Amino acid sequence: MSACEPRPARSAAVLIASTRAATGVYEDRTAPVLTDWLDDHGFDVVNPVIVPDGAPVASGLKALLALTPRVILTSGGTGLSADDQTPEMTAPLLTRHVPGVMEAIRAAGLAKTPFAALSRGHAGVVTGPEGPGTFIVNLPGSPSGVMDALSVLAPLIDHICAQLEGSHAH
Repeated sequence: MSACEPRPARSAAVLIASTRAATGVYEDRTAPVLTDWLDDHGFDVVNPVIVPDGAPVASGLKALLALTPRVILTSGGTGLSADDQTPEMTAPLLTRHVPGVMEAIRAAGLAKTPFAALSRGHAGVVTGPEGPGTFIVNLPGSPSGVMDALSVLAPLIDHICAQLEGSHAH
């Protein structure tokens, strides 16, 4: 694709892993932050999916992957509680891990709170016969942690998508 050609339309999805939000105990505050950020970065965003922690995360991710979005951002379930299993549900789906993204996200968070070191999220790509691939990244469950992570993703997300779409530019 040359610089003059329009880039392909990109879609994105948001998955929130929170038993309390999924059962209506409280209103999730990270999905609107993620959806607005993706919209501001030119993505067509499907309605956020909110699932309980644990195994439902895998089902939710698989359902979103069937829509072949270019990006899936998850929030929640990356800590040390017994039901924080978002990384365990995500890792088996990834065909290529991108650990540097998570290293940078944790580093950005550590500049503000030592609790960022406890985030166990993954970042990587799911490739398949359906298309060029989907970038998935597990973000913390707090709005402030999400904002820190999005500051890391902001300069990277277009390049990540372009590479998935076949660009070899650096």
